[in-house]
Amino acid sequence: MKKNPPHIIPHKRWSQNFLQDPNIARKIAGTVRLASPSLLIEIGAGPGMLTRYLLDKCDQLLAVEIDPRLADDLPARLDHPANLSVIQQDFLEWDISAALKKYKGYQIGVIGNLPYHITSPILFQVLDNAALFHAAVFMVQKEVARRLAADRGNKDYGILSVFCQFSAEVKYLFTVPAHLFFPKPKVDSAVIQLNFRPAPEKQLLNPALFRELVRRTFGQRRKMLRNSLSTLCPGAILTRLNVDLSRRPESLSVEEFMDLSNQLQQILEKMENAPPDPRH
Repeated sequence: MKKNPPHIIPHKRWSQNFLQDPNIARKIAGTVRLASPSLLIEIGAGPGMLTRYLLDKCDQLLAVEIDPRLADDLPARLDHPANLSVIQQDFLEWDISAALKKYKGYQIGVIGNLPYHITSPILFQVLDNAALFHAAVFMVQKEVARRLAADRGNKDYGILSVFCQFSAEVKYLFTVPAHLFFPKPKVDSAVIQLNFRPAPEKQLLNPALFRELVRRTFGQRRKMLRNSLSTLCPGAILTRLNVDLSRRPESLSVEEFMDLSNQLQQILEKMENAPPDPRH
């Protein structure tokens, strides 16, 4: 296979930091475990440093690349592999569910070195479509990786932790030093693995309420639940919750957030269905 050409200049507007170490690329590719027939989606293939090692890890590889220069050059750079398809598009604007309809019956994974400035939007895009995926492997800023994998009670535990761990088992795999990229970023990166849970949203009575609850409480993470939840529902509802309202959000596990959300939904439904008070 051809080496990455030296003339490719990274674009700042797309936060391009290209991995230069083939050993790390090989190590990342080695984390992929998909049963055949398998489809792997690579977000931001770039010059193909990781792509070349992914080709023998799946039956089909979809490389989604926003940069038209890199997207056009990628097949030739890798000697036109039969199982590679390149999609020149912004992943955040890509209709994932429509694109994957033709791969019914495939075990699907997603992988990529995510640009720092849009890591969260990409993660939420993947999480919103979690039912389609078996697993994901991402290289992200080290600080973000710690937040994703953080346990409750940890200072890094927050909204991203709860949302990711709701949908998947999160593993912090290894750190990747900044000097292994060009241009060199200011911080180290880390590789994380998400093993998606089967249909977690079915355990929620109101998924939208769960998401709002997590955002609202961590938006005021220093406050006790009774204070942060008071902006979401009146005190009359809070007194009916089976939870210690003096706790702070970082002390609640993902399962406790799910239970709290379901309690709130049940109380709200009972209030809506209650007969009108004849005194009014």
